[in-house]
Amino acid sequence: MNMRNVESFAAGQWVSPGAGARNIASAITGDVIAQAGNDGLDVQAMLGYAHDVGGPALRKMTFHDRARMLKAVALYLREQRQTLYDLSYDTGATLSDHKIDVDGGIGTMLVFASKGRREMPDAQVYLDGPPEQLGREGQFWGRHVCTPLQGVAVHINAFNFPVWGMLEKLAPTLLAGVPAIVKPATATCYVTEACVRMMLASGLLPEGALQLVSGGLGDMLDHLDCQDAVAFTGSAQTALKLRTNPVLMERSVRFASEQDSLNASVLGPDAVPGTPEFDLFVKEVQREMTAKAGQKCTAIRRIMVHEAQIDAVISALSEHLAKTAIGDPRLETTRMGALVSAGQKRDVLEKAALIGAEAERVFGDPDNFEVVGADKEKGAFVPPMLFHCAAPDEAERVHDTEAFGPVSTIMPYRDLNNAIDLLNKGKGSLVASVITNDGDVAREMVLGAAAFHGRLYFNNRTSMAEATGHGSPLPHMVHGGPGRAGGGEELGGIRGVMHYMQRTAVQGSPDILTAIGKQWVPGATEITDRAHPFTRTFNDLDLGETFYSGSRVVTLDDIETFAHFTGDTFYAHMDDAAAKANPFFPGRVAHGYLLLSFAAGLFVQPDPGPVLANTGLDNLRFMAPVEAGDSIKVRLSVKHKTPRNEEYGEVRWHVTLTNQNDEAVAEYELLTMNAY
Repeated sequence: MNMRNVESFAAGQWVSPGAGARNIASAITGDVIAQAGNDGLDVQAMLGYAHDVGGPALRKMTFHDRARMLKAVALYLREQRQTLYDLSYDTGATLSDHKIDVDGGIGTMLVFASKGRREMPDAQVYLDGPPEQLGREGQFWGRHVCTPLQGVAVHINAFNFPVWGMLEKLAPTLLAGVPAIVKPATATCYVTEACVRMMLASGLLPEGALQLVSGGLGDMLDHLDCQDAVAFTGSAQTALKLRTNPVLMERSVRFASEQDSLNASVLGPDAVPGTPEFDLFVKEVQREMTAKAGQKCTAIRRIMVHEAQIDAVISALSEHLAKTAIGDPRLETTRMGALVSAGQKRDVLEKAALIGAEAERVFGDPDNFEVVGADKEKGAFVPPMLFHCAAPDEAERVHDTEAFGPVSTIMPYRDLNNAIDLLNKGKGSLVASVITNDGDVAREMVLGAAAFHGRLYFNNRTSMAEATGHGSPLPHMVHGGPGRAGGGEELGGIRGVMHYMQRTAVQGSPDILTAIGKQWVPGATEITDRAHPFTRTFNDLDLGETFYSGSRVVTLDDIETFAHFTGDTFYAHMDDAAAKANPFFPGRVAHGYLLLSFAAGLFVQPDPGPVLANTGLDNLRFMAPVEAGDSIKVRLSVKHKTPRNEEYGEVRWHVTLTNQNDEAVAEYELLTMNAY
């Protein structure tokens, strides 16, 4: 086998391994297949390249530009993924494991691309919440805005997911407009390097947006400042060493950590043998113990079962584990491959021995198991190992020792409070799952345990067909956890993007805030000397273009006709005495939806034109009642514009209805799709 030289990409150049390079062995055969590392990397040049080249290029782009870029990169990788699959076998992973890693990473990029287009503006400033009126007359406002950090994000990733681990951090970072330096774990960095080469070869990323360190970071962290960020995934011990770096602390460099944790799964007291939940629980635990050979940060390490069901679960789970074919991951019959390295194998066996001091091993003998298609002595193979801790309340090691492999401990609980106490003895985890069909059980679990866990995953007969699994972090939801899990967060949709942006409170006049956020603020300059805005294309409309309608009198006949036509004969519209008895109404009043209908009649331009469709309204408020004999009129202003595709964009209109006394009676935001 040819030795693979795993290179770094630094300051625009590929750099071969040099002094300090480490050998990388195949998890299957133990043979050295690659080398990586170079102590001579110019880390200051890398940081300068990101700061001076990558950052400005990304910040010139809008959020939508970056979202389109992410989508294009993800689709490009999808076409190349077989190469990544083929490389990944030597990490010990099976094809199904590769799909979790490679396809999962690509899918995460696509989700962030979609969210960037749908939930962020086609602009360079993100508006965090609505504006706040700070002055009595409406001429002094404030709002929170988010802008990209003007530094670099250093991503330090774990060995278990060389593609997903990179892409799940990279997607929100690039969407925020921040360049990244990726440092994968050396044991599997050859897969990450191949993925980085693909992304750079695509030509879709701006120069300086992405760099790669294959090997050690050297003293890079010592040169970071307040505009930089570090995101780490790995062991608690390494995280502690990194987060206490004096430079990071002194300069308030952002540091997010996702660490190993003792994730757990609870079988609800209602889930007895014969129920769908019991069978589901056994399958979920078996899958989480053996996927990636248990080398997942979300894998189930502790299994909590009501004491009455302990024997049944041990029996059923052992039966499922016995069907797990272990061997060369390239074989179609293999269901679990090897650990990533011989060193990892030694660590898992050592940790399993510590757990064994408090628990009895009831399945899996590391000295006696079968491996198909490979030499189990040369490869990093271990069997699934299930332990039973009969007295978990007094135990310590089962709650603080993680064997990062296919090792888990089953333990009994007496009642729900005891189950919650056992869950929380892990002192913080990325995820805990509860298999139950009882909503009260779920609620008690949230109240008692949510504070200790980054994610609570509930599954039962209703959700099982669609549920993605205990161990599947989704880009839509937060990934991270308190305490031992690191206290950090990743993913979570647009929340993940915010980790690489600065939230700033800006204050000023309505015109100033409109200019900053590219969103019209009430009180800002109105443009009223143009043709009806519904006759003007998306591109021709400017923020603040405003239409004032004529007025219309609301009659008692209007109210009654609307009531009988729609069937809405609520007493406030039909019974004067009953309406007067209501503290909100002076007597019979017009329907709110009648007012909206009349408003549309007052501002709509009826002829065919650029307005293609009304797609809804947001933030509707009825502010004062309208009686028969009152009149209403409408002010319609262009608040915000968002391109949607090549044919049309979304216009958000600020709509205010006022009465004959110029008092606001209703307010909302109208959404239309307008042709360019």
